[in-house]
Amino acid sequence: MFKTILWATDGSANADRALPVVKELAEAKGVTLVVAHCRELLSGRAAGLSVNADEDELLAKIRKQAAALEAVGFDVRVDVVTTSGTNAPHVIADLAREHEADMIVVGTRGHSPLVGALLGSVTQRLLHIAPCPVLAVPTGEHAESKEPTMTATASAG
Repeated sequence: MFKTILWATDGSANADRALPVVKELAEAKGVTLVVAHCRELLSGRAAGLSVNADEDELLAKIRKQAAALEAVGFDVRVDVVTTSGTNAPHVIADLAREHEADMIVVGTRGHSPLVGALLGSVTQRLLHIAPCPVLAVPTGEHAESKEPTMTATASAG
């Protein structure tokens, strides 16, 4: 069903919660996984500085996750785009178009809940502008299982 799945990650624990879902969706042979990360830079007087102080560590973690996916047989591409301001949703949507993604998978919260509240969630904006379906993997008390699964249960009756 899916030929290309784009996993958009900011390196946060909440973005990591989407990874098992990505793996499950991509189990079929021939599926390409695009691991997308938007490196956002501050503008104004702080221009050129990363929004995340630990950006280098986050990028290393994301590359390690991609390598682990490759090691178990997934066809993986890593795409890191640097942008200024709050363009992450548009960058992700553009990457989905560029890679002809059939689905984008994201977590529902990233690094900064405050920034999300003030500027609008990347996931929320992506739902409106993406060129393909977006699967938002929940976090918090509603997502307690360690390995999210896509299986559905049917009730008898």
